[in-house]
Amino acid sequence: MTPEGPDRRAQLLRGSLDLCVLAALAQRPGHAYELATRLARAGLREVSYGTVYPLITRLRRSGLVHEQTEVSPVGPARKVFSLTGAGRDALDDWLAQWQRATLDVETVLLATGVWAGRDA
Repeated sequence: MTPEGPDRRAQLLRGSLDLCVLAALAQRPGHAYELATRLARAGLREVSYGTVYPLITRLRRSGLVHEQTEVSPVGPARKVFSLTGAGRDALDDWLAQWQRATLDVETVLLATGVWAGRDA
């Protein structure tokens, strides 16, 4: 791995984390800490609560995520997040963009021969 390897992964994730958060919320609503945990279990171990909460706040301000306060059986009330209709539309649009972008990159990598023989 090159010296910039982990930083490169972070850059790639930064561009797709919105999509991953919307996908997790499409699966089921959740609070920020739970979403960070679910994303980590799904393979994004670098993602923390400190990354997810500001992102959810931005998505909420954009009208893609709804926030609801729920009473917690233990401790303070929690903010639970879910997708809005606009959030579901954005998820569908972003999924289509993701598929096009990854196909385009893979096409270039195959055409240059650097992807030949690799398992997808």
